[in-house]
Amino acid sequence: MTAHRIGFLLWPNCKPLTLALAEEALRVAQRVHPDVVYELSFMQAEPSVEGAWRLPGEPWTGKLDGVHKLFLLADEPPAPMPLTLSCALKQLVRSGCVIGAISAGVYPLAQLGLLDGYRAAVHWRWQDDFSERFPKVIATSHLFDWDRDRLSACGGLAVLDLLLALLARDHGAELSGAVSEELVVERIREGSERQRIPLQNRLGSSHPKLTQAVLLMEANIEEPLTTDEIAQHVCVSRRQLERIFKQYLNRVPSQYYLELRLNKARQLLMQTSKSIIQIGLSCGFSSGPHFSSAYRNFFGATPREDRNQRRSNSPFELTSAPVERG
Repeated sequence: MTAHRIGFLLWPNCKPLTLALAEEALRVAQRVHPDVVYELSFMQAEPSVEGAWRLPGEPWTGKLDGVHKLFLLADEPPAPMPLTLSCALKQLVRSGCVIGAISAGVYPLAQLGLLDGYRAAVHWRWQDDFSERFPKVIATSHLFDWDRDRLSACGGLAVLDLLLALLARDHGAELSGAVSEELVVERIREGSERQRIPLQNRLGSSHPKLTQAVLLMEANIEEPLTTDEIAQHVCVSRRQLERIFKQYLNRVPSQYYLELRLNKARQLLMQTSKSIIQIGLSCGFSSGPHFSSAYRNFFGATPREDRNQRRSNSPFELTSAPVERG
């Protein structure tokens, strides 16, 4: 049986957890399915930094041939690569190798032009910097992206989501589901799901009253507060609260609150099997028609249409959803 060779090219200070998640997913796949054979290799792009954890594998020796997939892993944007490594990576891509990047591993690929015209999942910490430096790359805030022969994961636990998707694509959803059960993963997240960005970064502001107001909204989705109640809780007048929202978010509090509830509803639609009526009620909508109308006005499709379309487009659906009754 021919082994599928997967290589990891590592930069100093890459996170042990991120690498361990990727390795464990592949090793568990081999354990639960005897027909799956992976041969893993680890190469160090640069010498280890003194005092940091010791990278697995050996320093890169000048060749990258022989691997079917290669993942570049870095925790911080690395310095430009030596010419020899750059040439080796380009040659590997020309040979048909699927190449991927985890966390800041997107930087060296982008520096070589190997992501031009491709979608790439970029960690929220580097979104602005990466987009400015590499305008030809379609940088996303997704958990991971699989665009033709380029793979990318934003980092952290998203690497596990990417590897589970890879197992589903290569060997079927049954194996991916078995691995997720073995690793006690509650659900397999789709790559198109958005990264959870810290509140201050999402708002683009550190205004304390604005932050307090949004936190209140997020904590009261099922039974929404009125604008007057929110203003009272954060100790400002309604008019002052509206000015703050208009200045920093270019919308009034009620509009922002509605969008927050609708985005939460969409998340539940894609991630759970709850009925549409249950989701509408849990997001503060008084009736099914009210929820459906607000959802369609914001997203351009009804909740049912959006759910059905998203599921039909997902190649990694493990179980069929129950028939909608409401």
